[in-house]
Amino acid sequence: MEKIQAAIERARAERADLRDTAGRAPVAPESGMPEAVAPEARPPARDAAWAALQPFTADPARMAANRIVSFQGGREAATFDVMRTKVLQQMRANNWRRLAITSPTQGCGKSTITLNLGFSLARQSDLRTIVAELDLRRPSLARMLGITGRSSMAQVLEGRADFADVALRHGGNLALATNQGQVRNPAELFHSVGVPPALAAIEALYRPDVVLFDMPPMLVSDDAMAFVGQVDAVLLIAGAEATTIKEIDACERELATQTNVMGVVLNKCRFMGPDYGYSYYG
Repeated sequence: MEKIQAAIERARAERADLRDTAGRAPVAPESGMPEAVAPEARPPARDAAWAALQPFTADPARMAANRIVSFQGGREAATFDVMRTKVLQQMRANNWRRLAITSPTQGCGKSTITLNLGFSLARQSDLRTIVAELDLRRPSLARMLGITGRSSMAQVLEGRADFADVALRHGGNLALATNQGQVRNPAELFHSVGVPPALAAIEALYRPDVVLFDMPPMLVSDDAMAFVGQVDAVLLIAGAEATTIKEIDACERELATQTNVMGVVLNKCRFMGPDYGYSYYG
């Protein structure tokens, strides 16, 4: 694991040298998000909008079967709680709100981590979190959560559905927006002019503190790169013994042209102590 971390840091240093030589600075996205509002200044419409979302009760057996361990807290959730703290620290320090979660290839566990991070954030009672599924070629969150009979997040971006038609509310402060099936031509949808105002409208009404986007793998299609310009930062999920340093470096290079790379999470590592299941490199 130390070798992986060292290789990642060397690659980042080399990219920084190249940027300095070229006289370019890292690109920060213009998300067009509304400025943060102090809790006491938030309008009553926000609370009413959240309360109007259809409630969702997670099935503990289904959550356990899909390795969603953070929704109830406890020892098994500790690793995701540490990740939550690191993510919140960076987002607050930079005044960020939108975080995309992706991976180089399939099978790295990005959707599982997205849900675990979302449920961990939901246990912060003073935070409002939205988890939005944008892996439109292979959506999985509805299946993992047992959600049926809803509209899809893709329809919200297309302007054919309201966010309230899609999102379910877990507790009082977590909204889950999933997809019921595959969507054709996701990259074309993400490039469309209607996406930025659709995202802005959601944030204007619900005023979330954090929005997590479960994105497609980067090296499978251009879908993720078509959207990441809309977010403040990206968390990259790497699969131990599956993802290569070359793949991580390639993804970080591409992401750095459009947004900020928050860090790399090493998932599925079998050679760590019993108290650790994930490793985080900021």
